[in-house]
Amino acid sequence: MEKEWYHKSYQIKDGLKPGSRRFQYFYVVSEQGAAKCHYCVWITDEALPRFDPSLNFDAIVSTHREAWNQWVREKIDLGALESMVLKIDENGESEIALADMPDHFVL
Repeated sequence: MEKEWYHKSYQIKDGLKPGSRRFQYFYVVSEQGAAKCHYCVWITDEALPRFDPSLNFDAIVSTHREAWNQWVREKIDLGALESMVLKIDENGESEIALADMPDHFVL
């Protein structure tokens, strides 16, 4: 994980999934050293050019990370500590429980 920050009593670490050829940006939310949940922003290959024509993952993160951080803060504020994916595809955004996507994500 690349970044570390805090919201309320939670420690949040976030970063790109190392070595992934797909855009997967993970958040690990912990409290007192114990992981509570994971959030992920997954941009499908078809939607990536909308974010950066050169498909530069770091450039995408630098321009969108704060909005995704806000999404994580809102989930925490709502007490929604269920692992979730914010899937962005050619049709827009949708939230999916990480448990419903076991074939796509390995933590």
